[in-house]
Amino acid sequence: MYEQLKLDRPHGARVYDYFLGGKDNFAIDRQAAEHLLQAFPGFRTAALSNRMWMHRAAKFAAEQGITQFLDVGTGIPTSPNLHEVVQEITPAAHVVYADNDPIVLAHSRALLVSKPEGKTAYLEADVTDPQAILASDEVKELIDFDKPVALSIVGVFHYLPDALKPYDLVRQLVEPLAPGSLLIFSHCTPDFAPELWERAMVVYKADGGDAQVRSKEEVTRFFEGTELIEPGVVSPFRWYPDDETQRLVDKGEFTDIMCSLWVGVGRKP
Repeated sequence: MYEQLKLDRPHGARVYDYFLGGKDNFAIDRQAAEHLLQAFPGFRTAALSNRMWMHRAAKFAAEQGITQFLDVGTGIPTSPNLHEVVQEITPAAHVVYADNDPIVLAHSRALLVSKPEGKTAYLEADVTDPQAILASDEVKELIDFDKPVALSIVGVFHYLPDALKPYDLVRQLVEPLAPGSLLIFSHCTPDFAPELWERAMVVYKADGGDAQVRSKEEVTRFFEGTELIEPGVVSPFRWYPDDETQRLVDKGEFTDIMCSLWVGVGRKP
């Protein structure tokens, strides 16, 4: 099991869990997280703003009438999870979660407590193998590709360097989706604090992690083949902020530098 958990290096899902105040992480993850915070103090704020934005984007998709969701790179369950947000609006919604960390699998029961009218499933899979995700029994059973799907890839692709061909991976996941489907996507950026992020990447790699942050132009490229919904690719707190988001903006906690993320939602024509 420990070999499976890859405890010799930090895992993005567990580092993110630490930033959100969770308990499902190991010493290697906490060490990497603390080193990251020393290099760039905004990581906790970025994680929180990302999570809050994901809830708003998922709610938006459900309000658009989408009833099927594929969440790739789920992370460790933190309530409210995506299905809890969308099933409040559409109780019959189907949600398939996919992640490659066995720790997420161990906690996946929290992802499977669906409203009786809806369905959820969890699949242990890697975003670097989109075809395995699309061909899985869970996706085949819960997702009808003749109807629109919301594909959620939130806070995942900054762990994939260019060598893994990240743009191709997103295209493969978007390609089979029906017109009207949505791509919900967020990604860390060095644009607002390049020197701090350069330092953060150095320390994360020194701790055994792999990552590549990207500019607005590079993040916007992930939406090729979709039409960006207004306000386009923006900082998370600028994407239809709710009252709580606005409160954190007004307090000066949510700023471009402290959040350092680009987010957006694209609709497949």
